[in-house]
Amino acid sequence: MNSQQTPAPARRPIRELPDELISQIAAGEVVERPASVVRELVDNAMDAGARSITLRLMGGGTRLISVEDDGGGIAPDELATALKRHATSKIGNLDDLESVMTMGFRGEALAAINSVSELTLLSRMDGQPTAFALDGRTGEIRPAARAVGTRVEVMALFFSTPARRKFLKSDSTELAHCIEAVRRHALARPDVGFAIWHEGKLVEQWRVHPGAAGLEQRLADVLGEDFVAQSIAVAYQAGPLKVIGRAGLPDAARSRPDHQFAYVNGRFVRDKVVMHGARSAYEDVLHGHKQPAYALFMQIDPTLVDVNVHPTKIEVRFRDSRAVHQAVRHAIENALAAPRAHLLTDAPSASDSAFDLKAPAPKALPESASWQQGGMAFERPGASSFSAPSFKPADFVRPRLDGEQAMANLKALWNPPERSEDLSAQEARPAAWPAPFAAKDDSLTAAGSYQGVDTPPTLPEGDWPLGRAIAQLHGVYILAENKQGLVVVDMHAAHERIVYERLKNQLNATSSGGPRIASQPLLIPATFAANPSEVATAEACAEALEQLGLEISPLSAKTLAVRAVPTSLAQGDAVELARSVLTELAQHDASTVVQRAQNEILATMACHGAVRANRRLTLDEMNALLRQMEETERSDQCNHGRPTWRQMGMRDLDALFLRGR
Repeated sequence: MNSQQTPAPARRPIRELPDELISQIAAGEVVERPASVVRELVDNAMDAGARSITLRLMGGGTRLISVEDDGGGIAPDELATALKRHATSKIGNLDDLESVMTMGFRGEALAAINSVSELTLLSRMDGQPTAFALDGRTGEIRPAARAVGTRVEVMALFFSTPARRKFLKSDSTELAHCIEAVRRHALARPDVGFAIWHEGKLVEQWRVHPGAAGLEQRLADVLGEDFVAQSIAVAYQAGPLKVIGRAGLPDAARSRPDHQFAYVNGRFVRDKVVMHGARSAYEDVLHGHKQPAYALFMQIDPTLVDVNVHPTKIEVRFRDSRAVHQAVRHAIENALAAPRAHLLTDAPSASDSAFDLKAPAPKALPESASWQQGGMAFERPGASSFSAPSFKPADFVRPRLDGEQAMANLKALWNPPERSEDLSAQEARPAAWPAPFAAKDDSLTAAGSYQGVDTPPTLPEGDWPLGRAIAQLHGVYILAENKQGLVVVDMHAAHERIVYERLKNQLNATSSGGPRIASQPLLIPATFAANPSEVATAEACAEALEQLGLEISPLSAKTLAVRAVPTSLAQGDAVELARSVLTELAQHDASTVVQRAQNEILATMACHGAVRANRRLTLDEMNALLRQMEETERSDQCNHGRPTWRQMGMRDLDALFLRGR
């Protein structure tokens, strides 16, 4: 059967495109929807030194976009030039481009917007008797009335490209995108006021907040008071890079990444390096697939970052991406490391509750765990009296050990025994790691009896943020009393974090030449067909693979052999493990991959070494666990991201029983 051949298209000559078509092509990259126009015009207003920006919209921005500012304005003889392609006052040579600090710099936005809409530019400089308005279609300039500043009106967006208009969503959806575009600007500039009007109604307004506290107040205005209350301040500097802002607490993680804001020199960016650095800081404190919330503001030498890599300038390229990744990660890690239990000391005490409880708090931990309450008399109809039976503390309280025996148990439980074998040999046997609670021992002395180098200093009882233990519930939860009310602790989750952090410190402290994971040679190497990227990664990252307990060597240009795997993963699929690790090393920094793999192994060891549920603890053991939680980094979440403790204030308890109503 003869196939029908398609005739070759007629050859067209190579020629220059007309300016209007060029601008419309550029508009396809710069102007995607009304929010794109809003972003570009607000950029220009901020570059002009505006302190007040007003956005007016109609039809979600499809019928009207008006951006008005009180900036420096544009000279009358420069109005027509402002609408030409690649006309700008922000750069003049390559040096300016490589060190740009303004929001815009290409000079494409106004020309692109003018090519797909009806644009009017109205501006007045300080000292001029009147303003001047430029019609973007006709080029006519006429006198007008307005204060110092600029107003850009964009009407009938995409009127000349109706196909583009068909891709727009509903007015409410486009309005939401426009508000989000202004919100991103507002977060970075608390010294600028913003107002958004839609169909003649005020939709959003963020007032000026000058001074050092302005950023936090603007975050509260834009993201809500809950974001500030459920986040912690970030302040970190490494060389020329400075990171400030707020990082959301793990408890406030969200199901979507809609509260993740990162800025580089005041510019909102969606950069993979920054996002991965932030995510890696939350790795062992977030549960499941939750997304952290944060607002980070990075200040860096403009010569170390290239902002001219994306049409909308939402992506950047760093000269030293590894340093940026590490700075973002360490900034958030350091902020989250401090146990939040110490913040309870600044919280209102129980005496501030709706009902002032007059019962005095105990001044010191009693000598024994026993307690006794006198019988309470009840009057029954037809009976003289009824007295409650008395119980002896010895009937339900475990006896205390003498001091010598308690000290012996303490040293055996909390202090790592001296071993002759190296750390890598111990990794193969998770059960050999010392755990604060031994399997066969039921006692641990109170915080005041800590001995050993790595134990925290003792604190007076009044300074215990997590209070003193009063009971254990079903062998799972510890109930403690502090100044604010009741503290409920998941003892397994809390102890798991304590053991995990201790193992990490021991691994970093005892390993010479960098932490390494014990490996086991394979009797028969596992070979697999590899692509050029995997072969190159195996050769370039041989040292990182060795730290991970892996030995991967090339047999040929297209074949790799796995000769050793981590001891704890010896029973797994060696080829699948090798492929996944090589993929990680190709995408991310080698040190990050090594640390993540080590932490995963240590987390598994800590889970097996932590005290189990249904284990009965004495009050002294409970108090010792509380004291360790107060001193251990990231003790507010377990290794899997679940919370380890919860506070119930007196107001919460009063509300449960309707007290004061």
